[in-house]
Amino acid sequence: MTLYDTMFIRRAVRNYNKTPLGENILSDINNYLSNIKQLDGQNVRFAIVTGDQVGDNAAPHYITAYCDENAEAYVNVGYVLEKVDLYLQSIGLGSLWLGMAKPKADKQDFCIMLAFGRTSVPQRNSIEEFKRLPLAEISDSDCDIAKAVRLAPSAVNSQPWKLHFEDGRVTIGYFGRGLMKQILKNRLSKIDLGICTRFVVESLRHEGKNIKGVTLKTVSKKFEIEINYE
Repeated sequence: MTLYDTMFIRRAVRNYNKTPLGENILSDINNYLSNIKQLDGQNVRFAIVTGDQVGDNAAPHYITAYCDENAEAYVNVGYVLEKVDLYLQSIGLGSLWLGMAKPKADKQDFCIMLAFGRTSVPQRNSIEEFKRLPLAEISDSDCDIAKAVRLAPSAVNSQPWKLHFEDGRVTIGYFGRGLMKQILKNRLSKIDLGICTRFVVESLRHEGKNIKGVTLKTVSKKFEIEINYE
């Protein structure tokens, strides 16, 4: 199953088979993670650890992410780790973003973690099972790319983004909503923007587009991500 196809059936999995995955599978996952291209100027560090190492035995394995404390680094974490999230579910495993959990050790520069493992929890059957905002609230276009991005995961389903479409360009703007605007405005919301960026990029690639670049910038004090394609 492709990453794009997985967008329409993925779900946050909270129940796992506690039996560890085999070394070959873990090695494949680590190789996949290591070969994901990060955003320009970013160098997040990842580690695959056990539940004992993070003080959480809900899942047999976790990916921990470590980065600098700034918006660009957080976006990069979301961008990279969401590709892994989609990959894990595309090969039949379950996964879950954990925004508040922390490892027992190695806490310096820790950002966020992703739980994963085997699960009997079924993937979604249709987009009707997603609880998301109406398309008009997150995009100025009802195109297929926006429809896919609408399904992207975010902290407490806050979906803190607004998509703007032009010929050869998609701009993702930060758009905090209600109380979540204050609670999630820093680390988690920027990670969410990175997740959104991954959905945009994979949707564009599905349509046969070539990604020319992903640029993070601040315009009139507003944080934006610009994706250029051809």
